[in-house]
Amino acid sequence: MISFQAVGKRYPGGFDALKNITFSIERGEMVFIAGHSGAGKSTLLKLVAAIERPTSGSILVRDQNLGRMKRSAVPYLRRNFGLVFQDHKLLFNRTVFENVFLPLQIGAFDPREAGSRVRAALDKVGLLGREHAYPVELSGGEQQRLCIARAIVNRPAILIADEPTGNLDAEYSGIIMDMFKSFNQVGVTLLVSTHDEAMLRKLRPRVITLHQGELAP
Repeated sequence: MISFQAVGKRYPGGFDALKNITFSIERGEMVFIAGHSGAGKSTLLKLVAAIERPTSGSILVRDQNLGRMKRSAVPYLRRNFGLVFQDHKLLFNRTVFENVFLPLQIGAFDPREAGSRVRAALDKVGLLGREHAYPVELSGGEQQRLCIARAIVNRPAILIADEPTGNLDAEYSGIIMDMFKSFNQVGVTLLVSTHDEAMLRKLRPRVITLHQGELAP
């Protein structure tokens, strides 16, 4: 499903965010990326999602080489992904329903099918009763669950989440953990960055640890 071979990422100014990273993730695995702040976790996820390109090495996702992929092909690749990032990227002038509906609108889904999918996604994250609310009316935990609903509405093969419990209390963190476990149980491949030790202890996923941009032994 995902393969890194000797991948490096160098930013302007000569900073190496990742160095010689090699690993593979099989279809249906749940893998967490752990490491200190600045270890390269977010960079790694952005490379998988083709938000950034590697400086060296090769990345294969579903047998497609991301380093050689034309920019015009990237949106089609991303239809396989659900993406959850730390800054939420919610549209605050749109309702909960409209935020989740947007990816389907871009994908030109039939409106009736899209509406059913949106309600199903909101139901999975416990927000079906808030579909007419605006994001500003939601708590931090509810906003994070809204992001997850938007990420899964396309029924992606791969769910990528960057520090999904970073700003949440223990109760909401537990809710998010249970969601991820349920998604994985129906075959979704999960790639999640975290420094949440409680999450790692509870879910016991496969863990890839980064230290200063390199794989820790």
